Amino acid sequence: MTKINNKYFRSGAFAALLAISAGCGLYRQMGQDPEGEELARIDTLANYKNGSFENLAERADSTIKRRFLFMRSKPESIRPSFGLPWVKTDLKTLTAPAPTIVWFGHSSLLIKTGQGNILIDPVFSNHAGPVPGLMTAFQGTTHYHAKDMPPIDVLIISHDHYDHLDYRTLKALKNQIKIAVVPKGVGSNLIYWGFDPKKIIELNWNQFTTLPGGLRIIATPAQHKSNRSYTAENKTLWASYVIQAGTYRLFYSGDSGYGPHFKNIGKQYGPFDLALLECGQYSPNWPWTHLLLGQAAQAAVDLQARLLQPIHWAKFEEADHPWNEPIKKLVPAAKKLNVELNVPRIGEPYTLGQPPKHTVWWDFE
Repeated sequence: MTKINNKYFRSGAFAALLAISAGCGLYRQMGQDPEGEELARIDTLANYKNGSFENLAERADSTIKRRFLFMRSKPESIRPSFGLPWVKTDLKTLTAPAPTIVWFGHSSLLIKTGQGNILIDPVFSNHAGPVPGLMTAFQGTTHYHAKDMPPIDVLIISHDHYDHLDYRTLKALKNQIKIAVVPKGVGSNLIYWGFDPKKIIELNWNQFTTLPGGLRIIATPAQHKSNRSYTAENKTLWASYVIQAGTYRLFYSGDSGYGPHFKNIGKQYGPFDLALLECGQYSPNWPWTHLLLGQAAQAAVDLQARLLQPIHWAKFEEADHPWNEPIKKLVPAAKKLNVELNVPRIGEPYTLGQPPKHTVWWDFE
């Protein structure tokens, strides 16, 4: 999640930059929350109360605690000292007998299946946020762009934060996308940016859609929040997803703190051939919205996942931990719980059924 309150506003600079951005036409990137008839429909949903969406579990963070944590210094290794290793793959000619996953750093993924191409939370504009320069991508993570993508049968968006819903990327991809599947309310942003409303499917938790090629996409609960401005929070929904492609079942966490929803999803929709679970950008500032150290391994157990691939790391500086701490802590946690890990390099394709990628490419500061 891009921490709007914690990352941008704590310095006081974001408000000034936003004012400048409005004059430069960048204000449009902030998107648009639901209004009018769409807002009236959302207001009837069980998980939308008192003007905002709610998590299944009670929010457990402490605003008093967060104030003091702002004063902590950042480690020098919060960003890698040189470019991350990456693999150049021709995504347009990629073929495989089983679902093939290509990770672009953070939470951006292409999944090629026999039922269609799936693009998840793409961010190819090399920074996260409405103003360039505030949250820039690490070296080695900026080699893939919208022009490299094959035709997209379905775009999946998990929530509206800038590091998952990127205006520049979606504008560049718009003509390549057949259908967009998003949580309730997020479609307002896409329509505001010129997408055809008929090509947008909004889902609430535990709703599904089956696409013409046979892909079934199920929106499932996550424990997180939403906002693209400082003043409006939780006006759109956040979600994880179950992806059924033929006989294969995959799970994508989006952004989510740990909770009983993982076990419930595993019971209802599992077991899974692969779980793509966030493992980075955690902090005591937001303990309930992201998986903390090692919790991704436990979530994989809860989901009944045969294989775990960590995401939401190795691209942006969003929390005050060393850039490679998430994977360094996840490896022993997964081993303790007998969870098989798959950790490919950026751009390196992995096909289900192949031996998992175990090469330690992240062992540098």
